[in-house]
Amino acid sequence: MHLSENKNHIWACALCFFLSQTCVQGRVGLGPGLQEWDYVEVREGAHLFYWLLYTTGNVTHFTERPLVIWLQGGPGVASTGSGIFEQLGPIDIEGRTRESSWVEHVNVLFVDSPVGTGFAYVEQHGRYARNNRQIALDLVQLMKQFLMKYPDFRKVPMHIFSESYGGKMAPEFALELHLAKKRDGLECELKSVVVGNPWTSPLDSILSYAPFLLQSGIVDDDGYRRISRLAGELATLVYGKKWLRALIKGTEVQDEIATSAGGVFLYNTQRRVHVDEVYRYGEDPQMSNFMRSNVTKALGLADMPVWMEQNSTVFERLSQDIFKPANHIVTKLLEETPIQVGIYSGILDLLCATPGTVNWISRLKWSRSSQYAKAPRTAIRIDGMLEGYEKHGGRLSMFWVFRAGHLVQQENPAAMAYILRYFTSYG
Repeated sequence: MHLSENKNHIWACALCFFLSQTCVQGRVGLGPGLQEWDYVEVREGAHLFYWLLYTTGNVTHFTERPLVIWLQGGPGVASTGSGIFEQLGPIDIEGRTRESSWVEHVNVLFVDSPVGTGFAYVEQHGRYARNNRQIALDLVQLMKQFLMKYPDFRKVPMHIFSESYGGKMAPEFALELHLAKKRDGLECELKSVVVGNPWTSPLDSILSYAPFLLQSGIVDDDGYRRISRLAGELATLVYGKKWLRALIKGTEVQDEIATSAGGVFLYNTQRRVHVDEVYRYGEDPQMSNFMRSNVTKALGLADMPVWMEQNSTVFERLSQDIFKPANHIVTKLLEETPIQVGIYSGILDLLCATPGTVNWISRLKWSRSSQYAKAPRTAIRIDGMLEGYEKHGGRLSMFWVFRAGHLVQQENPAAMAYILRYFTSYG
């Protein structure tokens, strides 16, 4: 090869390397920024769906910012609906810009989980998940294929965030991902798992209802006694591992709260709600219409199974598992992994009330529990305003959030941004 040819070859190689480092993968989806989306067959006939929104932050390459995986609650509420268009994404269903979008700061991977949720689906010969571990293993399989397809994310700090029933799914997913990394050599940089208003210990949540409502002035002594009696009956069922009967009893508890508290809003006890307003988490008809028309068309999914706002079959198949606690999984994360564990709670929530969350945290037993117990609880002030409190110790963090109920990102985005930055150190 002549010298001039050799120089040309070197320049060509250098140009290819430069392009590989500066060109971002991605397609135009819906809303600003580059995106990717796809199905992953995690088991035979069982397909999860993900929608990746690359950060729109001021970076030269997306790998300069962490990857946050977002899991919705339910079980069966779709991240691609509520997560993107009601909470974290860059626009809402009216096309209005969301100033508190996480995508401005980090890459966000929205996953419709369990299978059958949102765009995720199950073929006739496939099976829905019946327990939390199956959900976790399905998510690990998704991440294995995702990281093979997008290898740049293998070295990017990864964080799992969730809310509500995600407080059961996310910890076990994080544990199984950690085990896959040790066992199978899966390349990923999982740094933290963070659960918001979590359904991690359902019984603790239920047992906190009556005292929470009484001390808040929402029920009187008679209401307290009626709710406490039903909660005690539910506890007996849980201790006896009668999981389906416990689920049914949980409905009775909520019915009694509706009667005794005059229809107080479960997701935020201080929110003004008209007597005719009906709210079911993740079941907004406008959202459903938007997802089945605008989003389905934009992503080219018209020939795929219809988007489900909340698939009742997902819930039914998990009915024996919904009231099982996942506290022991959190203990394993703290004791057996290097992963940071975060919990945040909007203090106006009743469904996953803060007192219940504090109670199960206080019973966790791991070798560094005394560090957390002895750590001071300090105020969170943003621009001089008190937004809540925080406490850190032994790789466990807890955040109490003011002016928010079950949906912290929607009701106090400033505090949520503070929590996001604490774990991801974006920017």
